[in-house]
Amino acid sequence: MEKEMLDYVVEKNRELMKAPSCCSEAKEAAEAWLAAVGTENEEAETRRYMKELEEDIELIDGLIGFAGSEDGIQVFGAETAKSILDHAKEIKSAGGKYCDCEACSAVDAILKKKDAILGHA
Repeated sequence: MEKEMLDYVVEKNRELMKAPSCCSEAKEAAEAWLAAVGTENEEAETRRYMKELEEDIELIDGLIGFAGSEDGIQVFGAETAKSILDHAKEIKSAGGKYCDCEACSAVDAILKKKDAILGHA
């Protein structure tokens, strides 16, 4: 992978790992990918990492469904769930496809470069 692309992905990878909303699977994949950079396992780990990120990014409709559900209210509390729901609806009405939490934003940034990343992996 070219240095500029690698630096970009490493930066977004670190943002993902630091995000409070990052799930354990994404964090493990991010750590494994970072450990594989520069090794013979980099290509395989990069492909695995991209696959995991695609599975973990939260579609806006999923967020709307969860935040508006009883489970969402139990997890976030009624007031926060309503706030998240309203925000998610704003994202959707503006044409957004994904949740905009720190983790999903980092994943989205990485996935937007997926073809270039995999083309160099």
